[in-house]
Amino acid sequence: MEVIILVLVIAIAVFAVTTLVRSVRIVPQQRMDVVERLGKYKRTLSPGLNLLVPFVDAVRTKVDMREQVVSFPPQPVITSDNLVVSIDTVLYFKVVDPVRATYEISHFLQAIEQLTVTTLRNVIGSLDLERALTSREEINKHLSSVLDETTGRWGIKVTRVEIKAIEPPPSIRDSMEKQMRAERERRATILNAEGHKQAAILTAEGEKQAAVLRADGDRQSRILQAEGQAKAIRTVFDAIHQANPSQKVLAYQYLQSLPQIANGSANKVWIVPTELTKALEGLGGALGGLANMAGDLPSSQVDAGAVEREAAAAAEAAAAEAQKVDAEVRAAEAEVSGNDKALPASDVIPPAAALGSADYHETSQVEKA
Repeated sequence: MEVIILVLVIAIAVFAVTTLVRSVRIVPQQRMDVVERLGKYKRTLSPGLNLLVPFVDAVRTKVDMREQVVSFPPQPVITSDNLVVSIDTVLYFKVVDPVRATYEISHFLQAIEQLTVTTLRNVIGSLDLERALTSREEINKHLSSVLDETTGRWGIKVTRVEIKAIEPPPSIRDSMEKQMRAERERRATILNAEGHKQAAILTAEGEKQAAVLRADGDRQSRILQAEGQAKAIRTVFDAIHQANPSQKVLAYQYLQSLPQIANGSANKVWIVPTELTKALEGLGGALGGLANMAGDLPSSQVDAGAVEREAAAAAEAAAAEAQKVDAEVRAAEAEVSGNDKALPASDVIPPAAALGSADYHETSQVEKA
C-alpha cells in the first residue's frame, strides 16, 4: 500500500513539473515564436517571459528576425549571344512577418533561391556577354525589385542582391585577355607618340625662343658697342678740338701706332708709308720750334654741334677707309701668295691720307699738276 502511494506521489510531482515547464516559455531577443492552440494559430510570442496553456498551446515555429545572408551555388546562364556563363549570387533578406512566413509558404529559403535563379536567367538572357560583365549594378537592381515584390507576400523583405562572380568559358577568357592586352599596347603606343610629339614641340619652341633671345642680345650688344664707340669718337674729337693739335703731332701719334699695327699675329704684310721720311723731318722741325708755332695753341671755345657733326663725318670716313684698307690688304695677300712680290708703291697708304690731312691732299694736287 505504501509503495502504491509513493508511486502516485512521484507521478503527481512529475506531472506538475512537466506542466510548469510547458506553461512557461522564454523567448530570446530578435526571435518570434508562432503559437498554435489545438492546431490553429493563436498568437506570436515576443521576446521575454511568456505563459502558455499546457497541453493545449504549442509552439509551431521559431522565426529568426535578424537579417540573413545566403550564398547560392553558381548557376549556368546563357546570354543573348549564346555563351554559357556561371553566375554566383549572394542574397540578403530578413523576415518582417513571422506568421505569413510560416503559413504562406512552406520553405521560403528554397523558394527565394529558385526565384533568384529564374529571374537571373531572364535578365542575363536578354544581355550579351560584354554588357552582362559591365552591367552588374543594373542586374542587381532588377533582381532586387523582382524578388522584393514577390517575397513581400511571404512576409520577407529582400534588402539586397549581389552578383559575386560571372565566369565566362575559358576560351572566352583567353580571347578577352588578348583583346585587353592589345588595347593596352595600343594605348601605350599612342601615349608614347603623344609624348614624343609634345617633346619635339617643346624643344622646337625652346630653340626658337633661345634663337630670338640670342638675336635680341646680339642686337642690343651691337647697339651698345656702337653707342660706346660713337661716344668715344665724340670724346676724342672734342679733346682734339679743344687742344687744337698741329699736323706734326698727328704724324707723331701715327708713328706710335705703327708697332701696334704690325704686332698682330695675322698680319702677313706690313705697309710702310712712302712719306715716313718726310713725316720724320716734319717731326724734327716740330720738336725744335713747337713753342713758337702759330695756330698750335689750344682753343678756348668749342662749338659742340660742329664737334658732333665733325665726329660723325670722321667716323663715317674712318669706316670707309677701313673697308678700303681691308680690301687692299686682301689683294696684297693674294698677290704675295701668288707672285711672292711686294706691294707696289701705289697701294701704300700714307699717314696723312689715313688721318685726312689737308697737306696730303695739297701735295697730291701738286704732283698731279
